[in-house]
Amino acid sequence: MKPGARNLITDVAGLYVGNAGDEVIKTGATVMVGDAPFTAGVHIMGGAPGTRETALLAPDKLVQEVDALVLSGGSAFGLDAASGVADGLRAQGRGFLVGDQRVPIVPGAILFDLLNGGDKAWAENPYKALGRAALEAAGSEFALGTAGAGVGATVDGLKGGLGSASLVLECGITVGALVAVNALGAVTMGDGPAFWAAPWEMNDEFGGRGIGTHDPTFEPRPEARLGENTTIAIVATDAVLTQAQATRLATAAHDGMARAIHPSHTPFDGDLVFAAATGARALPDAGFDALRLGHAAATCLARAIARGVYAAKPTPEDTMPTWAEKFS
Repeated sequence: MKPGARNLITDVAGLYVGNAGDEVIKTGATVMVGDAPFTAGVHIMGGAPGTRETALLAPDKLVQEVDALVLSGGSAFGLDAASGVADGLRAQGRGFLVGDQRVPIVPGAILFDLLNGGDKAWAENPYKALGRAALEAAGSEFALGTAGAGVGATVDGLKGGLGSASLVLECGITVGALVAVNALGAVTMGDGPAFWAAPWEMNDEFGGRGIGTHDPTFEPRPEARLGENTTIAIVATDAVLTQAQATRLATAAHDGMARAIHPSHTPFDGDLVFAAATGARALPDAGFDALRLGHAAATCLARAIARGVYAAKPTPEDTMPTWAEKFS
């Protein structure tokens, strides 16, 4: 396996990502959209999720494909970002056909960034506009770090951010990950700069600081930040997958979150992974290639988490330093 040309989830051909953010509010939204609807699944392991339209991603439900996936800040307010995306897609004539009406299918997930130093005294919910702006910005290239849904994100002791990474398997299938990192846990080991994801780093993509050391007797004591959390992600591939297989891919990808965040999947995080499959390439070996896809998705997600934090930029009124401010 090796990273794709961009080392972004958009190395999966036909997928595009757009970001929109507000650095005064310290929040934002990110959308992933395709040339055409794509198969999607979801798996939730955090204890405090915030979601839209995730129930319809179960394999037994009527709709088998979606038009876009949305990651947003704003806690429950941020669910409205998907409404802005749906409006934009409907204006483009896209959506699930019901009679003579098009209904865009836009599942979404949110993270909590309401206590990060930004001005939250808005007169009108800003997330619908942020969602539509993110859709309009969608392309093959997009910013990491303090961008989109990562604008207001934090982790234990540092600013969080938006991350992405990709891999191309030997069989030619591409896998990518996109994540807004806003965790209760830490992404670096102890007081040092080394990332928990370091064993999976490729080409010094998050600083090449190597593998640090940690205290195996460490016991998390993050009481001051309970409820200010959630890491939300998308993993994607150009493989042909059923909705059940996409759900299994999302489940496997959670291993990457556990590798990169310590601790992860807590009762106070809404940790969630969407999976998307464009169906451009058949799996040469349906059994073992599905295994390889899961491994690649977990590896990409671990790398994407570290890249998101590594790329964060300082902004006024930050409550946490960036990785670069603390360690460079």
